[in-house]
Amino acid sequence: MDGMLPQTGAPYMPHSPHGGQMQHTLRQSISSVGTGLHTGARITLRLSPAPENTGIVFRREDRNDLPPLAARYDTVVDTRLSTVLGHDPQADASTRIATVEHLMAALAGCGIDNVFIDVNGPEIPVFDGSAAEFVFLIECAGIRPQAAPRRNIYISRTVRVEDGDAYAELSPATEPGLLIDISIDFPAAAIGQQRYTAQMDSRHFHRQLSAARTFVLQPEIEHLHAIGLARGGSLDNAIVVSGDHVLNPTGLRHPDEFVRHKVLDAIGDLHLAGGVIHGRLRGHKLGHTLNNRLLRKLFADQANWRTTPDATPARVPHIKAA
Repeated sequence: MDGMLPQTGAPYMPHSPHGGQMQHTLRQSISSVGTGLHTGARITLRLSPAPENTGIVFRREDRNDLPPLAARYDTVVDTRLSTVLGHDPQADASTRIATVEHLMAALAGCGIDNVFIDVNGPEIPVFDGSAAEFVFLIECAGIRPQAAPRRNIYISRTVRVEDGDAYAELSPATEPGLLIDISIDFPAAAIGQQRYTAQMDSRHFHRQLSAARTFVLQPEIEHLHAIGLARGGSLDNAIVVSGDHVLNPTGLRHPDEFVRHKVLDAIGDLHLAGGVIHGRLRGHKLGHTLNNRLLRKLFADQANWRTTPDATPARVPHIKAA
């Protein structure tokens, strides 16, 4: 099912005099409490303003022995069930921060460049399984422009990663911004084949994507429970599909909510680039693993990207941890 191509809306962020947009942070701190999807634990989340050029930085309040963790593609240590950040891929799972993708998508959709994120557990609360409640928190805290220009990453040449018939690809675009064209194909009749194409901006993210929830096939739930995961999962924070049926009493928020959520995930995963990507993202059956592989391949060669609209290559953007 094709997503409707919307009119381009104006993003929140004003343009900087340097040709780009200004960085943004929150006006004030804000906290909320939710349940971890996999641990089932009650987790407190706090978002706080951060200085210019800080980037997005996670901190474990319950682990004073762990240093701050920059939200960056090269700090991703696991992508099997969610996007997981950590200092060391070999370290115990209790030192990590899991399920960051929905919060990262909300930060991207709201244009937040610099923020401290404090949690007292090993994952981000799932809330309703979408990015909507994170967007609500950000809007309640308020958004404040800063003096430094944003980091813009322009795709110079096509980069592609594959896994069987699944693929993710970034290629140059003729206009600024991110054009997304993503398709999925699931054997469950309730999902089937869906496709979504849109030019991303803040307005479109808020209205069309932020409320799209994560989903799971019913047979997968038993397996996850057997290995001690999805302890906090319920019909309140995920769409559960059994064959041609959606088991949630309230049904779907969009007829193509499944592919919209895949787009939401991709936006969150790409926000780990350390800047705003300008180009075209195409993908089929993509997920967190392909999204992360795509960023790693992109930044492996400076000829793949640049930080200005001209063809001058530049260094990978650096995020300073607090």
